[in-house]
Amino acid sequence: MTQTKLRKHEPAIHGHGALLVSATGITDYTAITNKIAELYKDIGGQVRLGSEVMAIQEHTDRIEIQLKSESVSGRYVVACGGLMADRLARMMHIDIDFAIIPFRGEYYKLAAKHNHIIRHLIYPIPDPELPFLGVHLTRMIDGAVTVGPNAVLGWKREGYQKINLDLKDMREMFSFPGFWKVLVSNLKSGMDEFRDSLYRPGYLQRVQKYCPQLQLSDLKPYPAGIRAQAVMKDGSLVHDFLFAESERSLHVCNAPSPAATSAFPIGEYLCQKISKKFIRNSQS
Repeated sequence: MTQTKLRKHEPAIHGHGALLVSATGITDYTAITNKIAELYKDIGGQVRLGSEVMAIQEHTDRIEIQLKSESVSGRYVVACGGLMADRLARMMHIDIDFAIIPFRGEYYKLAAKHNHIIRHLIYPIPDPELPFLGVHLTRMIDGAVTVGPNAVLGWKREGYQKINLDLKDMREMFSFPGFWKVLVSNLKSGMDEFRDSLYRPGYLQRVQKYCPQLQLSDLKPYPAGIRAQAVMKDGSLVHDFLFAESERSLHVCNAPSPAATSAFPIGEYLCQKISKKFIRNSQS
C-alpha cells in the first residue's frame, strides 16, 4: 500500500509504504500447546515433561531413549529438539555438519496507554542476509503490545535470565569452526545488536524509525526468548528447514521463523515425510 494508505490504516506508523497481510492474527500458544497435549493423551499418547534425554540407542527393530529416571522405546523417533537438535542427532551418531548457536531475543512491553497504538502486526523491512525479522510491534492476545526482538548472541542455550553463562555451551561453540566464521562475517551487525542490548536508547531508535512517538519510558520489562539457529561449518546461517535422519529417526534441526505461526502446516509436512520414510518403508 502507498504511504497515504499506510497512514490511514496505521496513523502512528511512518513509512514510504507497506505490505498488508490480511490473513495474519494473534493467538495464545500456551493454550494451543496444552490443548494439543490433551488431545494427544486422549488417543493414548504419553507426555513427559522435564525429562532430560541422556542417551539414544538405535537397534534394527526399535530405538531406546534413556531418560534420567527411566528408559522408553519405540519403533521410530521424530525429534524436534530445538536448542538441543544437534546434540540429539550426535547422540545417534548421525553425521552432521552444523551446530545450534543460541541467539537471545530480548523484548519489551509497551506501557498500557499504548495498547491501541497499532491495529496490525508491524514489521520493518528485514536484512535479507540474516534470518531475523528485526524489532517489530506485536499485538498480544491480552491486548498488550510488545516490542522486539533483537538478536544477541547467547552464551547459554537455555539462557532466559538477564545474565546467562554456561561453560559447556560456550566450550561447544568455541570449538565449532562455523561459530568463528559467522562471528567474523557478521561482526558489525553483531556489535550493533550487543550495543543496543545494553543501551536501551539504541534499542528504542530501532522502533522509532517507524513509530517515532514512542519514548524510553514506554519500554517495560518483558521475558526474553531464545532462537535455536543452525550454523553450518562454513559459517553460513541456515535460512530454511534442515533435517537429519537415520534408519529409524527423523530430526528437525532448523525451523526458521515463522515456525510457531506455521506450526500446523509444518506438522502436516512432517507427517507426510514420516509417512513416506517410515510407514511405506515398513510395508515394502
